[in-house]
Amino acid sequence: MSNDTESDRIDQLISALRDDNEALRDHAIASLGQMGDDAVPRLIGLMADEDVLIREAATSAAVRIGPSVVEPMIEALTDDEWAIREQAASALGKLKDPRGVEPLVRALTDKDGAVRTAAVWALERIGDARAVPGLIEALTDSTLREDVARVLKKIGDVRAVEALIDGLLGTNWMVRRHAAEALGKIGDQRGVGPLIESLKDEDWLVRRNAAESLARLGAKEAIQPLLPLLEDENTMVQETVEGVLASLGWKATQ
Repeated sequence: MSNDTESDRIDQLISALRDDNEALRDHAIASLGQMGDDAVPRLIGLMADEDVLIREAATSAAVRIGPSVVEPMIEALTDDEWAIREQAASALGKLKDPRGVEPLVRALTDKDGAVRTAAVWALERIGDARAVPGLIEALTDSTLREDVARVLKKIGDVRAVEALIDGLLGTNWMVRRHAAEALGKIGDQRGVGPLIESLKDEDWLVRRNAAESLARLGAKEAIQPLLPLLEDENTMVQETVEGVLASLGWKATQ
């Protein structure tokens, strides 16, 4: 096929992506996926389309092309258009290629929230522990926090726990708050000692989250260190600690 006819064919398939007929759209996605690298620049252009269905169709077609699109997608992560960056992150997640990990970690600090969310999702799909330190940093981002904690739990390897313990004992109070919570969710006993230590944190929410995590971990050795917090200066900490002590089997009459 000469370049001209190939280019015409790509044009036809791209206009078919806009057709109302779903079967035709799916056929166009599959066919574009077989066109190989020639179609990639055009598909990346479509990732900025105002119609979200077209954006997603372009991404699906690019993913079908396979590993050769990883590098162009990594490059597209730095495009000026937020929609292209978002779709590129999504594509890298679907491709599950380890080369995507570092660029996706950088995308966790993208100025656009949709891109950051797509990067978390992609890192979850890839499941590579090299993303852990960057994910821990992202715990300070309120738009990502829940998702990031879940991904850390899922990657859940040694590095997640150790990096969270480092965060729990570090200087950033936002990270300490979320690390105190995430350690309970991951449920690894190595968290118990550092969480007990954090019951003395100057930040009330760190103290409260640490208490709740110790309850989740069923840490009876935390009962004695928890008792002073029944008199905590913060009433929410006091209330949480009463519940935590009860769940650990402590009775007020003791």
